Amino acid sequence: MTFIKQTQNNQDLTFECETGNYHTFCPISCVSWLYQKIEDSFFLVIGTKTCGYFLQNAMGVMIFAEPRYAMAELEEGDISAQLNDYEELKRLCLQIKQDRQPSVIFWIGTCTTEIIKMDLEGIAPKLESEINIPIVVARANGLDYAFTQGEDTVLAALAHRCPKKEQVNMSISQKHEPLIIFGSLPNSVAKQLTLDLESQGIHVTGWLPSSNYIDLPIINSGNYVVGVNPFLSRTATTLMRRRKTKLIVAPFPIGPDGTSAWIEKICNVLNLKPKGIKQREKKIWSSLIEYTELLKGKSVFFMGDNLLEVSLARFLIACGMVVYEIGIPYMDKRYQKAELDLLEKTCIKMDVMMPKIVEKPDNYNQLDRIKDLKPDLVITGMAHANPLEARGVNTKWSVEFTFSPIHGFTNSRDVLELVTRPLRRNSSLPNLDFVEKI
Repeated sequence: MTFIKQTQNNQDLTFECETGNYHTFCPISCVSWLYQKIEDSFFLVIGTKTCGYFLQNAMGVMIFAEPRYAMAELEEGDISAQLNDYEELKRLCLQIKQDRQPSVIFWIGTCTTEIIKMDLEGIAPKLESEINIPIVVARANGLDYAFTQGEDTVLAALAHRCPKKEQVNMSISQKHEPLIIFGSLPNSVAKQLTLDLESQGIHVTGWLPSSNYIDLPIINSGNYVVGVNPFLSRTATTLMRRRKTKLIVAPFPIGPDGTSAWIEKICNVLNLKPKGIKQREKKIWSSLIEYTELLKGKSVFFMGDNLLEVSLARFLIACGMVVYEIGIPYMDKRYQKAELDLLEKTCIKMDVMMPKIVEKPDNYNQLDRIKDLKPDLVITGMAHANPLEARGVNTKWSVEFTFSPIHGFTNSRDVLELVTRPLRRNSSLPNLDFVEKI
């Protein structure tokens, strides 16, 4: 196995790249939260029966609920080009329009559409003009993308659809250029972050995605944009290159330290002085003492799944934990620069070892390292949780951090509740001598 190592000095983070595949949840799972976020949308996943089985099991939605997503199952006639792609998709979209009347239809490409070279981008504009409903194409396939990057491809495609209008002079009440936040969060969490910024005198022009397609934010050249999730690098690039916006590279609002740094960075870029942020952070930390006392001195190992690993590791180090390794499917060092800087600063502040960051990790090698390091907790994908538990290793599913509200000051407790649950559970169980250790 070949390693690519980059080490500048002993005080810097160490980056390695292994040649493992994307051992992650399928990126088409982004449909499960995006169809709920964009309330006037309909998601059509174009793939095989395997994709359909995955969605059915991963989302756990009963067929009677009539959710706003569906499968366009590719059959032998589609794959062998005996059927006309345009006519088949037109038939399905007309049925969706008649039954559900959405404001937009998203076509989600899968591995199969990549392999058979379906020209979704070529079909969509013609069909859109014919049936008079917007069709947005996003290729959320597992060949090129990891788990949460499915959302990234959807938002990058959606960024092209955001309206723009002629620039007008800023009103007297508006003290800064328009600010757009990108990243899909539950409405309650997005509202709380918006209020946190408004308390600093910052007006949020809009969110991408908005709760309705017809309410997409106006984005003009020169507007500021900032992300809330570390897996949205393609969206950030699209907003900068195609829409000519200015990206605020900030740590992500996960944990009191990350949320505080996120707000402060936005204030600094907009030439506003932060007010009361450190006091708010300190108050949140004091409310988390019961968790931080339990985590102090414990070790954790991230196998890598949802691209939230660096932000979560930084927060857990601030809680007193030692992070042995941060496995991550994909690392964009430019987009995550502020987060990496904060991780490094946190390690120095807490006087702990700098974790090794392994991009595209090989799970077999990771299992050997887990055997040697014996961490107190392993945060991993669902595929490896049960085998590790059978060997006496405490695990936590990384997918739970994706589907739980973990952003902002008020949700810091939820993050630590997830992390400490397996530790508290196992400490309350009797010692089982027959459990084989690794």
